[in-house]
Amino acid sequence: MGFLFFPFPDQMALQYSKQPLSHTEQLELLEKRGLFIEDKSKAQHLLNNISYYRLSGYWHPLLQSPKHLHQFKENASFNTAFKLYCFDRELRQLVLGEIEKIEVAVKSQMINTLATAFGPFWHTDRALFRNYKNRHDKFLQKITDEAINSQEEFIQAFSNKYSDPYPPCWMTLEVASFGQISTLYSDLKPGRSKRAIAHHFGLKDSIFMSWLHTLVYLRNLCAHHSRFWNRTFGVSPKTQATYSKPLISPNSPALHATSTANNNTFVMLSILLYLLQTVNPKNTFKTKFLALTRKYPNVDLGAMGFSSTWAGEPLWR
Repeated sequence: MGFLFFPFPDQMALQYSKQPLSHTEQLELLEKRGLFIEDKSKAQHLLNNISYYRLSGYWHPLLQSPKHLHQFKENASFNTAFKLYCFDRELRQLVLGEIEKIEVAVKSQMINTLATAFGPFWHTDRALFRNYKNRHDKFLQKITDEAINSQEEFIQAFSNKYSDPYPPCWMTLEVASFGQISTLYSDLKPGRSKRAIAHHFGLKDSIFMSWLHTLVYLRNLCAHHSRFWNRTFGVSPKTQATYSKPLISPNSPALHATSTANNNTFVMLSILLYLLQTVNPKNTFKTKFLALTRKYPNVDLGAMGFSSTWAGEPLWR
């Protein structure tokens, strides 16, 4: 089934009429618009293996204003755009690896805290969830289907040995996606156990729910190779007045610069770094990020929401 787009009521929809261009024609178009191509053979290879459209997000900052005229700034080059692409790719890989560590830690805390309080099958108890008639029932059905189709030996061994309809939480959450984990936590009724899980990470439960949703969004973005650098994200994580570990000073120029909307790269990376203080106090995320900025010195950190004083923040020192 194709996608159906609806124009705004006061606009007339246009039929798409652009025709595909060969890689040679694409390079000629870029040169006509003022982009310097250092090595045409290499550029054609990159267009063939990455695509014009994906790379266009990285030469967009090199356009003159107004950008809709598609004229490049003086000294703008293909190689500059490709280096931005490489920086973004390496940053996504770094972020994805750290989110994995946080995901594993969240699963562990939910298993330990809730199993201790409510037993190994707490995830099947409707009484613990607010929205059991919709999302929780769907979660159980989906996770049951995944368990049945799972090739994990521990799931198969459980099914062969026991008659229970669901595996215990430590098996179920192991095969659950991060999105399912986020939904499961959000749907838990307020209480001591829910607060304890969030408190472990230095957050209130309402803030922890928001941050889990944010991390799932970031994980999916990175996994699908979407642009991370110089992006306004589609989520704005909530904040709380005080934190148990260093984050960003409330009166900091860095925070003031981003306080109107917590949806830029600086805020997202700060959230990761804050959580990693609990998950792995000796983490090297900050060191790796700084090494990445040194490897690509032409990357504008200001476009990512970093203020001129960001390096002095308690979290980033």
